[in-house]
Amino acid sequence: MTLKSAFLALIATLLLARSGASNPWRRETNAYPVDIVDELQDEGLERLASYLAKNPPQSNCTLETAAKRMEWHREEYTAAVLCLQSLPSRAPEGAAPGAISRYDDFVAIHILFIDTLHTPAHILPAHRLYTYLYEQALREECGYTGYQPYWNWGRYADDPASSPLFDGTMASLGGNGEPVDYPGATFPYPPPWDHMPPGGGGGCVTDGPFKDMTVTLGPVAPVPLNISANPQPNGLGYNPRCLRRDLNKFASAVTTHQHTFDLIVESETADAFHDRMMGMTLQDWGVHVGGHYTINGDPGGDPYVSPGDPAFYFHHGMIDRVWWIWQLQDPENRMTLVPGQDPKAAAPLDWAGTLFDHYVSEYPFNPGEAGFEYEEYLDTDAVDFGWLAGPWTLRELADTVGTTGGEFCYIYV
Repeated sequence: MTLKSAFLALIATLLLARSGASNPWRRETNAYPVDIVDELQDEGLERLASYLAKNPPQSNCTLETAAKRMEWHREEYTAAVLCLQSLPSRAPEGAAPGAISRYDDFVAIHILFIDTLHTPAHILPAHRLYTYLYEQALREECGYTGYQPYWNWGRYADDPASSPLFDGTMASLGGNGEPVDYPGATFPYPPPWDHMPPGGGGGCVTDGPFKDMTVTLGPVAPVPLNISANPQPNGLGYNPRCLRRDLNKFASAVTTHQHTFDLIVESETADAFHDRMMGMTLQDWGVHVGGHYTINGDPGGDPYVSPGDPAFYFHHGMIDRVWWIWQLQDPENRMTLVPGQDPKAAAPLDWAGTLFDHYVSEYPFNPGEAGFEYEEYLDTDAVDFGWLAGPWTLRELADTVGTTGGEFCYIYV
C-alpha cells in the first residue's frame, strides 16, 4: 500500500465512524442541507492526504497521530474547565490583579493582546494559537483526554437555546440567563444590523455546570446590561460577578449552514474570507460576530473579555475549523495564506472611531511596496502572548499538521 492510499484508507475509516455515530446536532435548520459543510470537510481531508504525500510534515505528525477535534466531549470537558477555574493564576505580579485562576489568565491575555489578536493578518492564526494553548492547559494541567470541541453553529441556528451546548443540563455549558429588561445593543453596521434586540435572557446563568461560576475580569466594552464597572479602566482589576447570557436568535441568524458554506466556497482569497467572516462585504455581521453575540451577555458580549464565557472556545474552535476547511479546498496554495494582503479588499464602510476600525486601517503589510517579500513576512511576523506563550511565526500558525514546521498536529472530524 502506498503512503497516499494509506492516508485515504484512514480517512475512509474516520468518515465511516462519524457517519455511524449518534449525533444530537444533526438536524435541518435552514434551506441548505444539514451536512453541506461537513461534505466540504470530507473533500478537504482527501485533498489533505494528497498534499501530505507530497509535502511530508517537518515533525512526527501524521493523519494517524493527529489529534481529532470533534463537536462535543461533554462532561469530561466541563470538568476540566472547572478544574482550570480552580487552579491559581500564573500571571506575573501586577499584570492582571483580577486574574485569580488559571482560567482567568487566558481572559487577561485576550484583554492585553486585543490588537494582536484582531488585526486582519492575525485574527485567524492568533486565535488558532490561543485556542490551542487553552486546549493544552485543559489536557496538561487538568487531565482532559480529548481535544477542544467546536460549536457547529448551523445545527441549531434557528434556536440556539435548544442546542445540547446550551440546554441547561449538566452535560451542557449551561443555559440562557435569567430574564432581565434591557434595550439590546447597537453596532456600527447598516440597518437592520445596527441594533440587536434582547434575546429573553441577560441575567445570571442558573443551571448547568457553570451556574456558580464567578467572572472576575472586565467589563471593557459591554452590552448595556448594567454591569458593575471594573476598578481599572483596562478591565484587568478584580470585579467578581455571575456569568450572564442572553442567547440571541437575531445573532444566530447569520450563522446558518448557508452562511458557512458560502463563506468557504465563495471566498477566493484569504482577504475575501476574512472580510466575509467579519461581515464586511455583506454588510451583515458575518459568522464571527454572529457567533459571539449568539452567546452575548457578560462577559460573552464584550469583545475584550468574551473568553470569560466557556462557550467562547467552542465558537473559535468552529472559526478555526471553517478556516481549516477553506484551506483544504486548495492546500497547495492556501496552507500558508493569511488575510491582510490587500487593503482594497475591505468593504467601503465607515469604521472610523469604532472597535472595528483596525480591521480596515491596520493592514500590516502592502504587497505593492518596493522590496516586499510575502514569504519573508511569514517568517518574521510573529504572534507573542507574553507570559502565556510565544512567539510563533505566521507560517507556523497557518498549518495544523506541521508541514510548515509548527507544533500543531490536529485535524477536524
